[in-house]
Amino acid sequence: MNSDLFYVFKWWIFLFGIGILFFPLGKILFSRFFDKGYIFSKTLGLGIISYLVFIFGTFHILPFNRISILIIILCVAVCDIFILRRYKIKISFKGVGIFVFQEILFFLSLFLWSYIKSFQADIHGLEKFMDFGFMNSILRSTYFPPTDMWFPPFAINYYYFGHLVTAVLIKLTNISPFISFNLMLASIFAFTMTSAFSIVATLTQDVLKLKRTSYMTGILGAVLVTLGGNLHTIYAFFVPYTPPESPVPFWQLKLSFIPQSLGAPGFPNNYWYPNATRFIPFTIHEFPSYSFVVSDLHGHVLDIPFVFLTLALIYSIFLAKKITYKVSLVIAFMLAVMYMTNAWDGIIYLLLFCLTVLLWKSDILRQKKTTKKISWFNILGKVRTIEHKTKYLIASTKYFAFIGLSYFIFSFPFNLHFKPFVSGIGVVCPPNFLVNMKQLGPFIFEANHCQRSPFWMLIILYGFFYFFAIAIVIKILKLKKTPSSLIYILLLILLSTILIATPEFIYAKDIYPAHYRANTMFKLGYQAFIMLSLVSSFSIAYLFHKGRRLLWLPITFILLGLVLMYPYFSINSYFGNLKEYKGLNGLSYLKTLYPQDYDAVIWIQQNIKGQPVLLEAQGDSYTDYERISANTGLPTPLGWTVHEWLWRGNYSFPQSRLEDIRLLYEGDITQTKSLIKKYNIQYIYVGDMEHTKYPALDETKFQQLGKVVFRKGHTSLYRLTSM
Repeated sequence: MNSDLFYVFKWWIFLFGIGILFFPLGKILFSRFFDKGYIFSKTLGLGIISYLVFIFGTFHILPFNRISILIIILCVAVCDIFILRRYKIKISFKGVGIFVFQEILFFLSLFLWSYIKSFQADIHGLEKFMDFGFMNSILRSTYFPPTDMWFPPFAINYYYFGHLVTAVLIKLTNISPFISFNLMLASIFAFTMTSAFSIVATLTQDVLKLKRTSYMTGILGAVLVTLGGNLHTIYAFFVPYTPPESPVPFWQLKLSFIPQSLGAPGFPNNYWYPNATRFIPFTIHEFPSYSFVVSDLHGHVLDIPFVFLTLALIYSIFLAKKITYKVSLVIAFMLAVMYMTNAWDGIIYLLLFCLTVLLWKSDILRQKKTTKKISWFNILGKVRTIEHKTKYLIASTKYFAFIGLSYFIFSFPFNLHFKPFVSGIGVVCPPNFLVNMKQLGPFIFEANHCQRSPFWMLIILYGFFYFFAIAIVIKILKLKKTPSSLIYILLLILLSTILIATPEFIYAKDIYPAHYRANTMFKLGYQAFIMLSLVSSFSIAYLFHKGRRLLWLPITFILLGLVLMYPYFSINSYFGNLKEYKGLNGLSYLKTLYPQDYDAVIWIQQNIKGQPVLLEAQGDSYTDYERISANTGLPTPLGWTVHEWLWRGNYSFPQSRLEDIRLLYEGDITQTKSLIKKYNIQYIYVGDMEHTKYPALDETKFQQLGKVVFRKGHTSLYRLTSM
């Protein structure tokens, strides 16, 4: 455990240093935040440093190594001096208490989740092989784009910028990727906690002018976003519905408080926490708390800090009641970073920024006194005359063009090597005459594609948030003066509602036949959950101070109790009730399950440089196949089939290699030689899984083609020396 503490502290020191380095820039961007955007300086720093590493690596200016990263940081430090002088920023200890508080909150959050992760740190199961493989491939890259470890020589065709950020931290801290994988998860947990605190506390302070209340509300928002679930936990009080794929309304079930002798299991009835994210059949509606528990380091998780930074940047426009091209440029940069990390988020927050521009250009945000009701009719009312409409249109178009062009330029290097794998926009429940047309432009009309979410299910998922959202909307509409912060709240509610409603009408077409709208609902609903969590925590404080406390308090207590009950189930279930401390090394499981593979992975990491192609047994997605390529970053001719099918957009790509891999292991030496040359294979791995998958495997031909560089038990690694 002492070594784990050292790693946590070392990791935090580097994040702290990055935050301090970028604080002058953060202070300029968030001058009206009550904490001067202290916590967002870390996120901004990670984004800028990683982007510069990406650009220099893409255009072969600097190789990807620790020295290059340190050179970039040194250049940033020089720019820091310029910023301090140019904007006459004075270093002062006034108000330092909030910085200390946030840093302590960040460190404690980092330590807390690192500690929890140490009870189940395995980089194993679900899609962890994919995420870890991306990271390891990036770590072995000299320049970008990185090689797809499961489909060489092609580059990764996925949103890998978040994995690059992780790789940059690994290079910088020099901590093993087996440990850093879990430290990055803990870092995102800490970023989520502190970023939510900053936004909600600033909102509360700006509107209610109560410092103590703002801190308390900020903590509530932080906990709600980071650990909260939805109202699905109410099922813990009832007899479980079966099968899990066919949920029924809870009021049709028996209470589990009924004595077990009468057929009830008793509270909490073995409540299964993933059901809260798969409640609506054939869909996914995940949220951060679940993500932190299951620990897949996917794009939607890696992007959370950048999402909060963008939300804060847009909110700074509302606080300042002005928008500048400088702020717009930073927002465009963040939109590009989000696109490269989790593409949907770039689109979502581009929409939020465009709505903000429309509001600002309509003079809504610049009014000292706004109308009694804020609506799009009011906005249009500000531009009644033809002259005003023309000015409004021109001014808005200028900003849209600027943000669009900037966004395109920042994301262009990534798009040089990326091909989207969405094939069109599907329409939910298309009429028959459109089904006969099949496709019109980007819109696809498929028969038997009429999944709609029952309203009662949506209430279970989002009822908590909309109870408070509707309540605060009613309060706001009654105001004679509407602070800009409250307009921001209305905008978050509007956008969240659009995101939740969208999958009921359209979906992004991918390769999944029955779960065709799952990814669309997942990516849109995830962001709606984040925004509505911020709205709800602020609304609770606002309603408590502006409404009838005796009415709001008991309702709030019950609803909060239900959503904050979720981590009790999820953490205890996934982390074994926190009983057996295992440490932060995510590779330890391999030593138990496949000890010879474990030794081979360690040997490879220590002895093989670069990215020579290594042959290993090929298997289906979500299995333990490709455990060598995932854990080392060495590319293998073909990895998880369905994943490559998704990334390449056509099953023929992975299918063409399936038989070749079998022949490499089971074919004669002539066939093997030909295929080795075809895929430029330099190493061949033969372990227990290879013997099981290919029973006709004969190692004698490998002995003729190369020599054994590693052997333990039935496991051998051959380096090819002769063709």
